[in-house]
Amino acid sequence: MSTAAIVAIAVIASLVVLAALMLLPRMRRRGAERRMAERRTLAADRERDAAEERRARARMAEQEAERARAEAGLHESRAELHEHGAADDELDDAGSRRFERDRRLAGGTPPASTTSPAPGADRADDPPTGR
Repeated sequence: MSTAAIVAIAVIASLVVLAALMLLPRMRRRGAERRMAERRTLAADRERDAAEERRARARMAEQEAERARAEAGLHESRAELHEHGAADDELDDAGSRRFERDRRLAGGTPPASTTSPAPGADRADDPPTGR
């Protein structure tokens, strides 16, 4: 090989190495920017999901509050009817459970203090039976 060919190969090799050294930081920067964009997108998606979940909970709470307000208004109107004597026919015991919540509470289990002990269970004030 001639000296000129060796010099040309050396110059081309140095230019390739120089170009690679100049492009490496730029390529790393672009990769870092891509990773940062992915993290931003994931974080934004998580925040949007959390916001939607909270909006849904708020809507449910608003609906529950609206139901409670409606029930309170109904109680108020019935109280006015009773004050004016227009609902005297409803003053029996069955009328006290006319609302869904009252029916649910009435159908539930009684408090622990009013339940009878389990069959066969010894009571603390009964003397032991010697069996």
